[in-house]
Amino acid sequence: MPFFKNILMNLPEVQAPTQRRLSFKEKLKWTGIVLGLFFVLGLIPLFGLGQNSLQQFEFLSLILGAEFGSIISLGIGPLVTSSIVMQLLNGSGIVKFDLNSTEGKKNFQGWQKLLSIFFILFEGVVYVFMGGLAPEASLAGTTAYLQLELILVFQLFLGGLIIMYMDEVVSKWGFGSGISLFIAAGVSKSLFIRAISPLPSPTNPSVSAGAIPALFQSLAAGDPITAGLMLAGIISTIVVFAVAVYAQAMKVEIPLSFGRIRGQGIRWPLSFIYTSNIPVILVAALLANVQLWARLMQNWGHPILGRFVGNTPISGIAAWISSPNIVNKIITHSISLGDIGQAMIYTIIMVIGAVMFSWFWVQTAGMDARSQAKHMIASGLQIPGFRRDERIMESILNRYIGPLTVMGAITIGFLAALADVSGSLVNGTSLLLTVMIVYRLYEDIAKQHLYDMNPMMRKFMEI
Repeated sequence: MPFFKNILMNLPEVQAPTQRRLSFKEKLKWTGIVLGLFFVLGLIPLFGLGQNSLQQFEFLSLILGAEFGSIISLGIGPLVTSSIVMQLLNGSGIVKFDLNSTEGKKNFQGWQKLLSIFFILFEGVVYVFMGGLAPEASLAGTTAYLQLELILVFQLFLGGLIIMYMDEVVSKWGFGSGISLFIAAGVSKSLFIRAISPLPSPTNPSVSAGAIPALFQSLAAGDPITAGLMLAGIISTIVVFAVAVYAQAMKVEIPLSFGRIRGQGIRWPLSFIYTSNIPVILVAALLANVQLWARLMQNWGHPILGRFVGNTPISGIAAWISSPNIVNKIITHSISLGDIGQAMIYTIIMVIGAVMFSWFWVQTAGMDARSQAKHMIASGLQIPGFRRDERIMESILNRYIGPLTVMGAITIGFLAALADVSGSLVNGTSLLLTVMIVYRLYEDIAKQHLYDMNPMMRKFMEI
């Protein structure tokens, strides 16, 4: 145990800023630098890559914040996987961390980082040696082939470490988290191309890749089916965007007063989507990893998780956890009872997964009633009409936080599933995630700007 403790205490990390609060310009600068570096890394191809059987899984690359075939082919997959494992271990009590103490939080973060490094190496080996990203097939069985495989694993490991530390830079020096930023960046790029690109579609060269140009082209050519599909995708995208923004804006406000200043008070907002987009990221990444493993197992000759035809899972677990495009099937008159059943099962999985991870996240991220009560008391706040006692405040907050955690998770899980089955321009879950990420980023930027313009507000809200 002391051996592992020494490793945890000496893991390389990004140094936190020495000042208590960074300025708006400083945070914006580091967020922009990391975002630019992420796009540059996505353009660097893997040296020695010959076979890239993962490039057709665009929807997986969006959710994982990856660019298959580049140095960041692993994306945020290892980071999210380690987070899921740690939350499950801590939430189930198998391994217990005291997250209310500084030492306990440090141990939890250290183990999560160590687990992330393990998954970076493990997934790199799996991607290469199971044929997802492999050297030229003509070299198979030679020493050069093995050498290129090891070089590919090293490049993937290096790219995974870069992503991990870029996530740390954003978390400590920028706005939000790197994981959310990378997902939003990839989806925004894909959405921009899918919406307005005038270039020919690779699947149908007669129309544009962008839905808006393709809509007008198909109307002019008298093709109602293609026009209907394009219009449905555009409407679905707009509806998901509007509903997600509306749900994010819903809040429960708790009136609080400053004990030191008579007559002065504020309203402490608790978002209806209390845990924001984190549960959906975890569920979507988990399902994406299962489908990725299913494809790799099929390439390896052991399709125990399901079979694929092209990019479509047709059997096994991989098929049941994938979302059918119901709107597309209705327009093309190809819908069946099996599609409806598959859509219902997918929705149930998304909702249950969102609730489970939302509950775990509240406990591990310091968002539970006890932690919030400590934060309020330390800020000099109290609930009007009640004694200034942490236990009283905790019991009152429990009336709101528990139901918000569950109801918000059910709502966001259902919205994610609805976005997937409605056929939006990009993968529905990733689109919903991006809307929520951008909205939360907007709130963080607005809050930072408010603190910079009103130093007294910062003084009141600091612990």
